[in-house]
Amino acid sequence: MDSKTEFLWYIPNDVRAGHRGDATADGHNSLDALTKHARALEDNGWKGALLGTGWGRPDTFTVATALTARTATFEPLIAVRPGYWKPANFASAAATLDQLSGGRVRVNVVSGLDDLAAYGDSEGDQAQRYARTKEFMRLVRRLWTEEAVTFEGDYFSVRNSTVEPRIGAGPARPHPKLYFGGASEAAERVAATEADVQLFWGETYDGVRQRIERLKELGKSLDRDLPPLEFGLRITTLVRETSEEAWRDAEAKVAKMAEGKAGSWHDHRAAVAVGQQRLYDLAAKGDVVDDNLYTAPGKYGGGGAATTWLVGSAEEVARSLRKYRDLGVTHFILSDTPYLTEIKRQGQLLLPLLK
Repeated sequence: MDSKTEFLWYIPNDVRAGHRGDATADGHNSLDALTKHARALEDNGWKGALLGTGWGRPDTFTVATALTARTATFEPLIAVRPGYWKPANFASAAATLDQLSGGRVRVNVVSGLDDLAAYGDSEGDQAQRYARTKEFMRLVRRLWTEEAVTFEGDYFSVRNSTVEPRIGAGPARPHPKLYFGGASEAAERVAATEADVQLFWGETYDGVRQRIERLKELGKSLDRDLPPLEFGLRITTLVRETSEEAWRDAEAKVAKMAEGKAGSWHDHRAAVAVGQQRLYDLAAKGDVVDDNLYTAPGKYGGGGAATTWLVGSAEEVARSLRKYRDLGVTHFILSDTPYLTEIKRQGQLLLPLLK
């Protein structure tokens, strides 16, 4: 893989212990515990980590700020929601953290369903939800790259707004990258025009190829005025010394999930989104598709992010990731549990085969 390919991990950022099969332990979400994860990522070749978000979890931006203060190179991919944040407030907070951390901020804009009323927000239908997201992303980018911004939209407005401190822009990074997910038509139209990186969940090679082609065509038809859209993959990677060991452990984990004994996997309990349905449909085609994409976990994991797994030896999983890279995926967000153990194992066994 080339130097443009990046590998991040996942930090769940959840008050509930036992997240997705991880060990239940006191202090699992303490600053000391989370710092161990972030420093292990630095020590084992990872670029950074996506920090989970949602009402009922610790505030993602606060956690990201604390971890950047305790690390030297760790880059948090901070998940944020329009409505929880207003664009100018978020643009200012992110610019401040970006300056204090030496340019380490990344942003994942999330539009999935949440407990909006709990934090005083409300949304209309899907079309309105994504229209608001589109405005949020466009306005945040303008606030990072322009001064004295005046904008009057359907959902947000600012007048003569200049964010301080300014983003330390460079040719390769004019502002923190805006990652975005979603598989519906409305979501893809937002990604094609506003995102820097479109994140996919663990679909087949053919499914990812089709979506990349569709998004590129959408960008042309919708007159995208930004640099070319980049693509990322959020997926579980279950890596062991041998293929036999990996499949034995994977099947044992799924058996516990089927019994309801594998911690909280249902991060997506609300109405089934298009992306979730795609994973459910994939599971209906067989427990294993492509070379080693294990779909069975999706049956018991709510069909959400990372509920399809690449399973095998380090060489086998690396080969599969290279095939996604050949399709155009350059941002990989991997994970497995126990999180800290797997940060080290996969950093030592898998990443050297990919760099």
